[in-house]
Amino acid sequence: MIILHAGAHERSIVLWGEEARNYRTGAVPWWKGVRLFRARKHPLGANSEALARALETVLPSDSKTTGECTATVWLPTRGSYPVPSSDIIAEPPPSRAGTRMAAWQVAARRLSPGEAVGLLGASAGRRTVTPGVLVGADMAYWADVLRLAGFLVARQQFLPGLGEDRGRYTAKWNPVFVGRDAERFGMLARRMPAVARALSKPGARKAPEMPAAVVLKEIVASLTDHMVRRAAPYVSSGQHRAKFDSMHDSWLYALKSEDGITHGDSSGLAGLAVQIDGWQRSITVSTASPFRLCFRLEEPAGGADAGGAWFVRYLLQARDDPSLIVPAAEVWGGGGAAVLDRSGSNAKEFLLLSLGQASGICRGVAAGLKDARLEGHAVDTPGAYEFLAAEAAALEQAGYGIMLPSWWTSKGARAKLAARVSVQAPKMKGYGGLSLDAIMRFEWEVALGGQKVTLEELEEIAEMKSSLVRVRGQWMEVSASEIQSAIKFLKKGKGRAQFKDVIRMALGAEETPGGLEIDGVKSTGRLAEVLGQLDGTEGIGDLEQPEGFSGTLRPYQVRGYSWLSFLRRWGLGGCLADDMGLGKTVQTLALVQRDWQVGSRPVLLVCPTSVVDNWYREAARFAPGLPVMIHHGTGRMRGAAFRKAAEKHAIVVSSYGLMQRDADMFGMVSWDGVVLDEAQNIKNPETKQARAVRSLGAEYRLALTGTPVENNVGDLWSIMEFLNPGFLGTREEFQRKFFVPIQAKQDAETAERLKRATGPFILRRLKTDKSIISDLPEKMEAKMFCYLTEEQASLYASVLDECMRDLYESEGIQRKGVILSTISKLKQVCNHPAQFLSDGSGIAGRSGKLARLTEMLEEVVESGDRALVFSQFAEMGHMLKRHLQETFGLEVLFLHGSVPRGQRARMVERFQNDQNGPQIFILSLKAGGTGLNLTAASHVFHFDRWWNPAVEDQATDRIFRIGQKRNVQIHKFICAGTLEEKIDGMIERKVKVARMVVGTGEKWLTEMSDDDLKDMLSLGEGE
Repeated sequence: MIILHAGAHERSIVLWGEEARNYRTGAVPWWKGVRLFRARKHPLGANSEALARALETVLPSDSKTTGECTATVWLPTRGSYPVPSSDIIAEPPPSRAGTRMAAWQVAARRLSPGEAVGLLGASAGRRTVTPGVLVGADMAYWADVLRLAGFLVARQQFLPGLGEDRGRYTAKWNPVFVGRDAERFGMLARRMPAVARALSKPGARKAPEMPAAVVLKEIVASLTDHMVRRAAPYVSSGQHRAKFDSMHDSWLYALKSEDGITHGDSSGLAGLAVQIDGWQRSITVSTASPFRLCFRLEEPAGGADAGGAWFVRYLLQARDDPSLIVPAAEVWGGGGAAVLDRSGSNAKEFLLLSLGQASGICRGVAAGLKDARLEGHAVDTPGAYEFLAAEAAALEQAGYGIMLPSWWTSKGARAKLAARVSVQAPKMKGYGGLSLDAIMRFEWEVALGGQKVTLEELEEIAEMKSSLVRVRGQWMEVSASEIQSAIKFLKKGKGRAQFKDVIRMALGAEETPGGLEIDGVKSTGRLAEVLGQLDGTEGIGDLEQPEGFSGTLRPYQVRGYSWLSFLRRWGLGGCLADDMGLGKTVQTLALVQRDWQVGSRPVLLVCPTSVVDNWYREAARFAPGLPVMIHHGTGRMRGAAFRKAAEKHAIVVSSYGLMQRDADMFGMVSWDGVVLDEAQNIKNPETKQARAVRSLGAEYRLALTGTPVENNVGDLWSIMEFLNPGFLGTREEFQRKFFVPIQAKQDAETAERLKRATGPFILRRLKTDKSIISDLPEKMEAKMFCYLTEEQASLYASVLDECMRDLYESEGIQRKGVILSTISKLKQVCNHPAQFLSDGSGIAGRSGKLARLTEMLEEVVESGDRALVFSQFAEMGHMLKRHLQETFGLEVLFLHGSVPRGQRARMVERFQNDQNGPQIFILSLKAGGTGLNLTAASHVFHFDRWWNPAVEDQATDRIFRIGQKRNVQIHKFICAGTLEEKIDGMIERKVKVARMVVGTGEKWLTEMSDDDLKDMLSLGEGE
């Protein structure tokens, strides 16, 4: 694997990778697999080739990077070797004793600012850039630095400059840090990883000592300069004009060029640089001062007269102690200067300079300076609104402190629109539900600041022609266009809307013409009932468990099944987002069972290929009366035959991979419902499979996923568009209304509005919820049936043929050896072809069992849980460790027989007690099945079975023991149709056989006859 690191080096980004593919724990030192070299030794080798391949996947297609170079990096070193730079490479040392800094040379690529922007953008918020290319902690830090530079560019906080280096002058766009951005800069400087300043020129004799703030400022300046140039047409290198009318002309031209080189006479350029520095001096003084100028808006005295005078008061505030605030009048009179004059700064000079700068933003400040008023300036009500709505934001953007009335900052003065809806017998569908497209009548009423106002009051407010008005003793902001819209609404009185529009109004997700907000919906009859149940003001009654359902639904599962049925009755789509292990499958099967009893049409269930067989078996277990059809594989039905067969079944199970391929066939069937399992597979709405599932017609739609939002709120739009098309508007509307405010601006109010709008359609229960925990058993066991890939099935058949030939030619001890060898080989094939072949070939995409484990562990990692993974094969454990680390970009522990005692103890300690420690612990069954206390985990995965219940229980008891405070989920993996399923069935059915198995492993299988053995080992139908 490649771990990408970044460091500041000569005002650019330098990357290096570490190849740890050959690393093995135990007796072989970790450094044997890490291609690091001591200073003065040649650093290039296999690592540089691997690094080049990794960078090809993430650098822009037009990258102009010339190739590898060397860099000297100063690393903590113990003995003759560096301490590993990541836990993923090797276990960290138990202590820092004996650690010193030493110079090492590494293979590196020097990136241009453009390439750095592309790479850091691809690394932002991710643990892996692509499988096998992991993002180091310092790379993640530089991605945060890129975010800061992006904010500065987006808000146009930069100024043109001219710098000199070795006699060459370069035009630059320099970032300006004021206000919150200055605070962000300080926070980033304080948390800069030491390795970010560990690079120096080759041959350096001591570690670099440049301050973090200096390094950070240079990098932000480089990134900002690049992004500003690329935001507008620029001149490529080598295309400079030959002549310029003046030095200023040359400088302005260079600001648009790719390299920024400014041509001209050196003395003239030096003079220009001095002029530019002088022009920017006022900004430099302001940003470097130990205090800042603040503006506080004060309401009219008494607060009753809307036409009274407002006052904007000037204050000085200490940057290092925001509670220290002194009125400007005191500072000018000398009373507060002694307090604020710290660090030798002159408060009076700063006050005048800051007010002079602010006068260009706020007209009141300019007028006050003419009259020599330094305490503040008065404004009328329209002027107060201008200060609140425009000048305050501009002043804050420029770095000034702003103090505004609480009623403004809480946004409680915005006009809101409340809709009253009356229904005229809308058409019922299905169980008596409404179509989302059903039309109904409504009428409007208006409230300002939560208080209902009449048409006459609105007309009086409109006559004031002011955006800041006082209504019943409360100041509030109004918009002339909003008031006019409200007046038109009240005069119009009635309107028409679709059922989905009314729901959006009730949940606060709908915008009215004119931009007024919705403040609730009043209704009567059945509509009032459904709206009340959607927003939670009225409960949804629990349904009886459907007849024919095998097993007993737990109370929280009954509530989930009843909730699904409620949405289905009203023609609404829902997302069941319960934690893994809470029973999304059984709740869905209960719904389908209930519908099938009243004569419903078939349901299409779409899931990952890895769980197709699992759905078939779960349906047979919990709803044995439901006819279930598998539509998958090369032998699947097509055309009219598929349609006829589908219409005879309650559930048709298919995979995401076939959604686009067989879209025409799926469109031939009139589906009662469409259910998506692992619905995060459609988080990208532009994929062919996402478009295909959205195109399917059905009475209702359900999505099942433990991670409804994986990367950002954009995932939510894709799922909701499938569930309730058009409910959140088009993708562009969603981006404007929700995505940008939430993701880019961290707008809590918009996030809450989105939560209110989508909450009724997403049922999310967590295992940590006490109301759920009380319903769960102490230990839950589930069997995960996995498919064989074509490669696995071919290898399985080949091993079986070889076994049958050898059996006919052997007897006695030799025959038993052949059987045990064959069983071991077949289990390896079921695990992964690469384990059986032992050829070091690739891992991903070749094993159904590994695919399912990866999917389930992804949910474990995202939820913050911890898991144990047991395998009886050490070589499989190494493969799992490598694959999971490359997939998740997280350290994975692996305990096997060769791990020394001390290292074993450190692994257990880190997994148990380190809050930021590894979340996944792989253990070989023999080395980790007994004697360990690992109660930090709540999941156990038996990747391959020992077929000895006592041994499996011992392994499970590593977490299910005294000290365990959470519920334990046990997942036993079985390849469907193979010896794994058949032996599991025998153990389940025959208690005598199960007893015989205890303590004997697989030896009992050697006593079977050739025919029985062939029948048990052979692949089942359809595999």
